[in-house]
Amino acid sequence: MFNALYFRTFISLVETGSFTQTARKLDMTQPGVSQHVRKLEEYFALSLLNRIGKRFELTEAGRQVYDYALRLFSDHEQFRHGLEQDLLEGGECRIASIEVLGVLLYPFALGFMKNHPRLRLHLRFADNEEAIQDVLSRKVDLALVSEMQRHSDLTYVEYLQEPLIVVVPAEYQGSSLQDLLGLGFINHQQGQQQAGELLKANFPDEYRGSRQLVQRSYVNRVHLALDAVARGLGFSVVPRSVWEASTWQQQIREWRLPVETIWPIYRVSLKEKTLPERYLQLLDDYLNWRQGK
Repeated sequence: MFNALYFRTFISLVETGSFTQTARKLDMTQPGVSQHVRKLEEYFALSLLNRIGKRFELTEAGRQVYDYALRLFSDHEQFRHGLEQDLLEGGECRIASIEVLGVLLYPFALGFMKNHPRLRLHLRFADNEEAIQDVLSRKVDLALVSEMQRHSDLTYVEYLQEPLIVVVPAEYQGSSLQDLLGLGFINHQQGQQQAGELLKANFPDEYRGSRQLVQRSYVNRVHLALDAVARGLGFSVVPRSVWEASTWQQQIREWRLPVETIWPIYRVSLKEKTLPERYLQLLDDYLNWRQGK
């Protein structure tokens, strides 16, 4: 009779080279291991082992059965993974995200996983170009980016809009653009671009470009830029969600401006691939949470 457990035992026996170690590894008795090997030999009507005292070596049939057993379990895992692809409650979510979104998405996703115990998450922080390349190379199924790079194999959907804000040390009392620029600028990976869009929208006559930004510090992790602001070293411009997720809310504050500037976030995936329901549920739940629904 065909029994996958017999093949599992045989694989372990070949890899450990010992009946005793196999029994210990699989929580079996040594006679139980011998019985599983004997059952396989009866099933194939061939001898799988040449026993030499306490040692053994594989026969030609034994080598072929070992190779078959490895393929059997490998195929089983691939089938199981494929079967999970369309399930909400199970399977893996492989996502690449720019950091400005990921700093809030990740803790939310951990809570989502508590309610979906068979779900697995692989989340990688990357810049826009890296995240898109991860989709194209199929390392991830979905990327969340702030810039669209035209490619015939990709599809983009606007996912959410992040308001940009100026963050300053909590004790800052300035009221003008010149006061703000006098603090010095804490730059991050997309800081200069974000500062340019927000300041130009609010100070169209005064703000003339990035040459007015006196950089005090640069770090390619946006949440660490807030550490420098908290220490009074300057100001920065970040998406509001980054500030909301930070641990420095007592040391920094938003410097409010009248004209809101939005930083769009796009969902990108391969055109040929339909995202499993679990991705859409995770992203929909996160979006509803961000919008207070």
